[in-house]
Amino acid sequence: MESNVEILAETLAGTEYTPGTTYLNTASTGLLPARTVTAMQQAITAASVGRPTDMFADVEASRASFARLAGVPASRVAAGASVAVYTGLIATSLPAGAEVLVADGDFSSVVNPFVVRGDLDVRSVPLEALADAIRPGTALVAVSAVQSADGRLADLAAIRAAARAHGARTLVDASQSAGWLPLGAGQDDFTVAVAFKWLTCPRGVAFLVVPENLGGLTPVFAGWVAGEKPWDSCYGPVAELAHSARRFDESPSLFSYAGARHSLALIEDIGPGNIQRHNLALADRFRAGLERIGQQVVPAPGSAIVSVPGLGHRQGELGRAGIELSDRAGNLRAAFHLYNSTAEVDKLLDVLAG
Repeated sequence: MESNVEILAETLAGTEYTPGTTYLNTASTGLLPARTVTAMQQAITAASVGRPTDMFADVEASRASFARLAGVPASRVAAGASVAVYTGLIATSLPAGAEVLVADGDFSSVVNPFVVRGDLDVRSVPLEALADAIRPGTALVAVSAVQSADGRLADLAAIRAAARAHGARTLVDASQSAGWLPLGAGQDDFTVAVAFKWLTCPRGVAFLVVPENLGGLTPVFAGWVAGEKPWDSCYGPVAELAHSARRFDESPSLFSYAGARHSLALIEDIGPGNIQRHNLALADRFRAGLERIGQQVVPAPGSAIVSVPGLGHRQGELGRAGIELSDRAGNLRAAFHLYNSTAEVDKLLDVLAG
């Protein structure tokens, strides 16, 4: 009998996903499902003949889908295009001198918007020490749920508990986790995520989750789409900002959202829990195989990303063998997702051992 891993991979590979390589690089960019490609093609074709579809409805469907995945009401979700923009929005809300605690080597979009303010106290500590480093006076803890460089998981439960104990707020970047690691956005003050990785959406789609009270954020880039009645907000100052997180919307990349609603629906249909089990089975198989051939990995138990120190230089060789992955800081980074199979893990191991 086939394992759940093989059934999931074979079913999707033959219908929604048809990779032309052994694609183990979702931590960089996820593959688009067929339904998403079709929807985008139809939207582009309709626009080219002067009959554009209602892509703003696609934005709302995408917002609602992400909200369900995040476990929060859609009224708490803003739709945009960039994590850095939303991190910058949060950075503008902090008073001068506020302490922001980040993890060493975290992704720049999570860190740099606070640094460029120039008047914030940005303190960086090892990821594993983040919870213990929260102290009275810490205003915000900003961290990726899963580290892009090597797949290590933040101890979000400990970080949240320490933040609450000291009156700090939390910002979690779920870009490397949303889609395979179930989200608990309702437990944090702010959650941000791009959707072109594990959510397999087109580029140009990102989300921000804010508290019910909107988190005290000033919508500094608010345009007409941020109005309670957008089409009545096109000229002059917006008379009435949206009462929900939509006041933080960026003017949307509509063709991307025309596809995104279908990618997100697919992730919902399969279920992040099922995808997590599939991905971790593959990642654990790869870790065990690496141990057999005498290769060490960056310790990241429970992660769908496996990083192998010292092997980043083999990325080109692997690419020529039809295996796509990343070189990150000298590490070879493999990322396993729902369209991958055990046969692909074994192929990678064979090439590495050869």
